[in-house]
Amino acid sequence: MTPEEVVAWEAANRQRAAIAAFLAAGLTILGVFLTTVSQPSATQFDDKIVSVVDAMGRAASGQPIPPGRISAFAIDVGQHPTVPIVGAVVYGLGSLAIYFAMAYLFRATRARRPGMQQVALVLAAVGSVGFGVGRAVSEVARYIGAHNFVNAADKTNSAATDALSPTATLVGQLIWETSALALGFAMAMISLNAMRVGLLSRFMGVLGVIVGVAVAPILPIDQQGIIRVFWLAALGVLFLGRWRNTPRAWVTGEAEPWPTQQQLREQRAAARAQGEPRPTRSGGGGAPSPPPPAAPSPRRPDPAAPGTEHSASKKKKRKRRS
Repeated sequence: MTPEEVVAWEAANRQRAAIAAFLAAGLTILGVFLTTVSQPSATQFDDKIVSVVDAMGRAASGQPIPPGRISAFAIDVGQHPTVPIVGAVVYGLGSLAIYFAMAYLFRATRARRPGMQQVALVLAAVGSVGFGVGRAVSEVARYIGAHNFVNAADKTNSAATDALSPTATLVGQLIWETSALALGFAMAMISLNAMRVGLLSRFMGVLGVIVGVAVAPILPIDQQGIIRVFWLAALGVLFLGRWRNTPRAWVTGEAEPWPTQQQLREQRAAARAQGEPRPTRSGGGGAPSPPPPAAPSPRRPDPAAPGTEHSASKKKKRKRRS
């Protein structure tokens, strides 16, 4: 594709890609809110804790063991499972929307970097689907198990643990975490290459790599996805061309690598030597500033007119006479 064809294709598809980025950000934060607001506080059931010594003493004396903290938590969650189930489904849909935003950025990057491998797009597709579906299945199965535990005859902590961790939850969590590795690697790879060809600024490129690392269950630095939401929303604004300093690569259809720090220093030094304005990262220039006015030279004293005597010579004559 020629640069003109690349720009035309991006203009025809940028709106859909921006909508996908905004949906991924909005549905993710909405899903987190719905699943978080419906959860009971971690310290709400501290008075229900049954120690091992107490349980053993009651069992030895033939007394029934009362429901413990986990049991009380499962009952509270199971009584109102609708909101967290909706939140889990919404979060999964937001994860699926990530693929369409990353696919658009991948195609735009590959048009300027033909040697980019297709594996990044495949990992983005597999990762986003598995990440969204796996988490939704895991969370929904967990809340359904808690709902069934409310009417169960056995209210012990062991039974509550089994209700909160059914087989579907474990399988969904395995798919979720495995897909998170693929999605995180794809996001980091695409962001890095997009930054190299000039489609993403250094800030957006580095932040995209951080988001990819945070998605993968390696470093728990963004468990709720807040950094991911911010980056996806900013990506949508960039796709629409509403970014404050839109990178030139989106306009020219060609790779416009960002200058390195050494190149920027050399440009500034050359600009200072030629009296030109200071270069910027976007490559913008401007009219050269006029050189500063030269400092006025000190004025020489006017010579004395003929026939007149200087005051200093008069003083010397007075001293000789005295």
